[in-house]
Amino acid sequence: MKLNPFVQLFRKFADDRLIALIVKETIQILRDKQQLFLLIFPPVIQVCLYGCALSPDVQDLRLGIVDECKTYKSRELSSALVENRVFKVTKAKGNRSDLMTAIEQGKVDAGVIIPPDFDRKISQKQTAHVQLIIDAVDANTAGIAQGYSTQMITSFGNLLGDRSLKLPVKADVSYIYNPGLVSSWFFIPGVLGLVITLAGTLVSSVTLVKEKDSGTLEQLLMTPAESWEILVAKIVPLLIMLNGTVLLSLGIGLLFFNIPFRGNFITYMFVSNIYIFVVISIGIILATVSKNQRQAILTSFFFNLPLIQLSGSLSPIESMPYYLRFLTYFNPLRYYIQCIRNILLKGVDLDVIWKDMLILFVFAVVFLSFSASRFRKQLG
Repeated sequence: MKLNPFVQLFRKFADDRLIALIVKETIQILRDKQQLFLLIFPPVIQVCLYGCALSPDVQDLRLGIVDECKTYKSRELSSALVENRVFKVTKAKGNRSDLMTAIEQGKVDAGVIIPPDFDRKISQKQTAHVQLIIDAVDANTAGIAQGYSTQMITSFGNLLGDRSLKLPVKADVSYIYNPGLVSSWFFIPGVLGLVITLAGTLVSSVTLVKEKDSGTLEQLLMTPAESWEILVAKIVPLLIMLNGTVLLSLGIGLLFFNIPFRGNFITYMFVSNIYIFVVISIGIILATVSKNQRQAILTSFFFNLPLIQLSGSLSPIESMPYYLRFLTYFNPLRYYIQCIRNILLKGVDLDVIWKDMLILFVFAVVFLSFSASRFRKQLG
């Protein structure tokens, strides 16, 4: 009886040993609860945790106010300082030494001293000076607090009358791509790259090391399958699973943090798949130099931490020292994050990000070739 051509094609693929190996690896990953846990739970926690915790903005800094003037205008200034929730008043004593003691003991983060002649100088059209004292142990927070407090004091002064300086040139500032200056819009794309890096390297390295520990890798050598077929069968299921991780992490960013998606979805997934090949290759390399799962996990963290820190995912590359900025050019995660930030926030297409994509593709080819070579030597 003559079979349907589609049935013949299906049987051909079913009999193909490469397809059989891919199906076998997929079933093995789906049965491994530890692998599924690494692919689903950590990415969700990391995106939610980093998205909420990583922010250059500060809120509810403890502010101590010493009002030596005690007039209507001095109280108005005190109210103006806490209007936008950057500061909250925790101490308001009339003694400067008490304020300095509170800052020394870490009970307040900043202090404002309003002098006794504050109201009189304002009434006489003179400049009234307000002393601002900030705990600068945390230099970043101190700088932000100084900027906020200075801005609020200046705005309060402009509301008092017509004493503001009329500048001959005035700059009108417009913010594009992030008009609300939402800090999570910068951090979440970096966290998406971080999640894929951690999940991809961990899962791929642990999968191969577990095969070595259980002896199933030696069993594959007894089959007529070639080494490249074994390697492809390992990569394809991981590629599919990590695509699910990409979509899951992206969905959390869009739904919970309202990250805009202004670009092309196909371009986004194409770039992500190139980077997935990079992290899978890194995982395979780590597996070939590790003797057990514990060593593979520890080695992956030793490798991933510099990769993440030098990528611009958590802090701008421009804030790094020059020699570290030079090292970022050899980091594939840097180029992936640049691509997805441009796709998500600016809506650009291949004509803008093609250079970063090309560099990322070169990384993928080099790492995949090296990992394949290491894997074949190990099988040999």
